[in-house]
Amino acid sequence: MPTRRYDDSPGFGALYARTVKATLRRADYEPDADGLTLELPRSAIDQDHLTAYRDVTGFTAGPALPVTYPHVLAFPLHLDLMSDPSFPYKPMGIVHLSNTITQLRPIPIHAEPAIRVHSTAERPHPKGTIFDVISEVSLDGEVVWTDLTTLLSRSPGTEHAPVDLLPEPSVEPTAWWDLRANLGRRYAAASGDRNPIHLFKLTAQAFGFPRQIAHGMWTKAASLASIQRAAKLPDAFTVRVDFRKPVPLPSRVQFGYQTSSKTTDFAVYDERRELTHLIGQLQAH
Repeated sequence: MPTRRYDDSPGFGALYARTVKATLRRADYEPDADGLTLELPRSAIDQDHLTAYRDVTGFTAGPALPVTYPHVLAFPLHLDLMSDPSFPYKPMGIVHLSNTITQLRPIPIHAEPAIRVHSTAERPHPKGTIFDVISEVSLDGEVVWTDLTTLLSRSPGTEHAPVDLLPEPSVEPTAWWDLRANLGRRYAAASGDRNPIHLFKLTAQAFGFPRQIAHGMWTKAASLASIQRAAKLPDAFTVRVDFRKPVPLPSRVQFGYQTSSKTTDFAVYDERRELTHLIGQLQAH
């Protein structure tokens, strides 16, 4: 498996141009046979950027990075991976099904972590093919944080393929969120994820959505920030979320969580609790 190393994080301008080109590949395109691993040995953390991320997600200031922030640091490498000729799927239109983060210890805000990104083998799904993009963050050669992003490429699927889903918890609302129409643009500015489905009504309609939708990783981050403000998050834990239904913008949603022993279950529902947008579970180590 070839490895590409960077001295600095790749720029978004070139990455998005290449992503559009990759999306326009002809249907009979044959990708390169080998996969790709991307490495960034040193990633400097811009403190102004970190502040903007905290502002839009709700995390409070502190000596450690928000647990979801390293995903933002790794995101340029995600784009690089999915727009590379070795990547077998068209990147635009891929569906984000779930995300699992494991934090082994907090990452200081002035750290300069190393980042490594690669993808796993594909496997069948009732709606197509799924695979994982795995990110690892290291400090002084020690892996301290991992991220497993599960993605779906839609195609005729396998009817009896197994589907791994978190059970829906029974939680009462602990907060109501009034989400404005510009939330996707605000989070895009802080995260670099400028997928058109999150930005404007017209750009979302071009991809089949009635109006723009919130980023799934914003919803995960806002959920964990809400829990952190009420009860301190543990230093070491694994937290998984499944993205069930898109959150339209603007909208009003309800968030709820409950903690039992070392487990915290949480969920995001629509205003009338008729739709489940996100289900999450946090396990302390």
